[in-house]
Amino acid sequence: MSEDEFDAFYASAFPRLTGQLYALTGDHGEAQDVVQEAFVRAWDRRQSFLADEAPEAWIRTVAMRLAVSRWRRARRWLELVRRTPAPEHTPGPDPERTALVAALRQLPEAQRTAVVLHHLCDLSVEQVASETGAPVGTVKARLARGRAALARHLSVGDADEQGEKEDGRVR
Repeated sequence: MSEDEFDAFYASAFPRLTGQLYALTGDHGEAQDVVQEAFVRAWDRRQSFLADEAPEAWIRTVAMRLAVSRWRRARRWLELVRRTPAPEHTPGPDPERTALVAALRQLPEAQRTAVVLHHLCDLSVEQVASETGAPVGTVKARLARGRAALARHLSVGDADEQGEKEDGRVR
């Protein structure tokens, strides 16, 4: 089957098959997804596809099997979720992490990106330069400025906390 023949078959059969699978699944988006996936699989075998006696039946069968497989997977996931008890209490982020995130938000985007990629994602300066499209020297400058700004932001927060602890007053 040529690409044009397959396109024509797709255009005529897709709406009909989607309607049929919608009746099976009860979800129009799911029906479109499984029919589309079945057509993708048919595309790989399009050379011999029209030689099959019932290409639309093949698509429908594949789509139905995909829908059933997805349904089973979803059901197993729900059973697993139901059996797993929810944690009684999920602790929030620790104060140090909260302070770091707040300080990072105050940096210009380019500095923040460089600091996060280098220090949190463990990328080398060269890798940061490659990923951001900036020269290595620029990345080094952004890192230096970003670290200096973070030090100022974090030391101000530490000084405020220290002052609260020393005199017992909230500022």
